[in-house]
Amino acid sequence: MLDLFIQWNVSPEAFSLGDVITVRWYGILYGCAFLFSSWAFKELVRSEMNADTVNRLLIYMILGTVIGARLGDCFFYHPLYYLQHPWEIVVIWHGGLSSHGGACGILVALYLFSRKIQKPYIWVLDRVVIVIGVAGFFIRMGNLMNHEIYGHATTLPWGFCFIENISQWLRGAQPIHSAPSHPTQIYEALYYAFTWLVLRGVYRLCGNRPKPFFMFGLFLIMVFVFRFCIEFIKNPQEAFEENMMFDMGQWLSVPFILAGIVSLIISRRKPLPVEKPQPATLKNVSAVQHNTPNTAPNSGIKPRKKKKRP
Repeated sequence: MLDLFIQWNVSPEAFSLGDVITVRWYGILYGCAFLFSSWAFKELVRSEMNADTVNRLLIYMILGTVIGARLGDCFFYHPLYYLQHPWEIVVIWHGGLSSHGGACGILVALYLFSRKIQKPYIWVLDRVVIVIGVAGFFIRMGNLMNHEIYGHATTLPWGFCFIENISQWLRGAQPIHSAPSHPTQIYEALYYAFTWLVLRGVYRLCGNRPKPFFMFGLFLIMVFVFRFCIEFIKNPQEAFEENMMFDMGQWLSVPFILAGIVSLIISRRKPLPVEKPQPATLKNVSAVQHNTPNTAPNSGIKPRKKKKRP
């Protein structure tokens, strides 16, 4: 019988620098998430924000995402352990990152950034959420390379057989493959890319001037309704989720969905933003003076002639 399933034997380690540093695909793709989302944001707001401001925004986003994602994983999924061992919070390579925690960290970072550039908070949110899908695409592909966050067993021909004992396999043990499973990392990655395309198209259709709260609300509903639904075919990340009707990812998605609905309601009551008229450009005074002949106006009085001295 023809085996149509995909044996996913790709190593999560991209390369090593001696015996000290090992670079993983997840770290490379996480860096690509910030790099390409920054490029997409520059292209989106090229007429509204200069490159230096966008670079500052990137720093805020990196810090907000990493800190929020780490704190989210610690306190959403392992609160008792990290309350007893708080120094372990900073040891990122011994733990995970939570996308819901990253979303909370981004919201805080963007609030601080909006205060810094003296722009309305919702003005920044309505534009940044458009390119979040670019970052989400690369992060989920990093999860694929790590053999993690995959779905239930499937008989579909594109099911992936992931390596379950990934850490032992990297140390030389024989791989233990999972049953053919839904590659939910790919599903999510493709959906995030689709989200970016849709939101960018809607933003352009609005003439780059959408109603306040509209893009933010649309983003929350598109992303977190999908997140809620796809959790039904994903394996639980922690043991305590196995007997829950909804897993932790679904419960954490509900507040974001409600916030999206409220944002769209608020947006309906907001007027369209009015584009401020540009000030008239002044003529180049020096050029005008240069082209004007240096003659006094004719007043009708002839100038007195100077007498020549003998």
